[in-house]
Amino acid sequence: MSIIDTLPKIKGKYRENANAGKMCWFKTNGIVDILFIPQDIDDLKYFLSNKPKNLPIYIMGAGSNLLIRDGGFNGMIIRLGVGFNYVRHDENNIIAGCASLDLNVANYAANNSIAGLEFFAGIPGSIGGALAMNAGAYNSDTSSVLIEARAINIFTAEIRKFSNQEIGYFYRGKKLTNDWIFYEAKFRGYNGDRNKIQKAIKEIQEKRSSTQPIKSKTGGSTFKNPPNQKAWQLIDQCGLRGEKIGDAKFSELHCNFLINEGEAKASDLEHLIKLAKKRVKNNFEINLEEEIKIIGS
Repeated sequence: MSIIDTLPKIKGKYRENANAGKMCWFKTNGIVDILFIPQDIDDLKYFLSNKPKNLPIYIMGAGSNLLIRDGGFNGMIIRLGVGFNYVRHDENNIIAGCASLDLNVANYAANNSIAGLEFFAGIPGSIGGALAMNAGAYNSDTSSVLIEARAINIFTAEIRKFSNQEIGYFYRGKKLTNDWIFYEAKFRGYNGDRNKIQKAIKEIQEKRSSTQPIKSKTGGSTFKNPPNQKAWQLIDQCGLRGEKIGDAKFSELHCNFLINEGEAKASDLEHLIKLAKKRVKNNFEINLEEEIKIIGS
């Protein structure tokens, strides 16, 4: 009998021994016992209402800032599927499912002459991830435009609507616990000129491509910026621009970005993270905090 035989019968998909590491943008290896892709919110609710009580669960977005250790993840990773990938609007408000890519939301808003969400074009990943970590770019962040979000509780399967204030956002984080899985968000935009919005998005994308290694296997910004500091400058001043361990490397284009130049192990990437934290602490008495999420054994 496989593990799947002991799980609730769902409409979506289970995959046993899935290489979730390859689904992340670093493209390392990391096996998860079970990958669950729910078909829709009813499917997710049914699963959470009937799942084994001792099953470890991690919620994965697009995998744009996730590193799964070489030993894999013992438990289940839930990844929202096509039933959560939608964007629509109500006047100047944008409603998006949490599997929608940030860039697609920015483009949808632009195509409908809704301004204020252009910065999402500068954030890799999905709306669910943006909600979970208050992702931001180009002098704006998720909390500055969010009206409310819908979420379901991992342990009780309760569905709730949270206001921006109830989530309790701060820089790259929130007070709301990770017991809640976001599945839909409503954002506030305002009426704008389509051509000007599209031009702003194009400028953001051009700036990203010229200053960040976006065509590499990377997890985006490795560290959060400490107060009144830039993480990349601290890393650079420690002589780590271009530093390598195996196929893992701090990018020479933007040294707060780690890249996998070939077949890097997750441990190689994590060793570079630890090296940067140690050097910055020794040189500047500053504790760098990861923006990348690291899970597994």
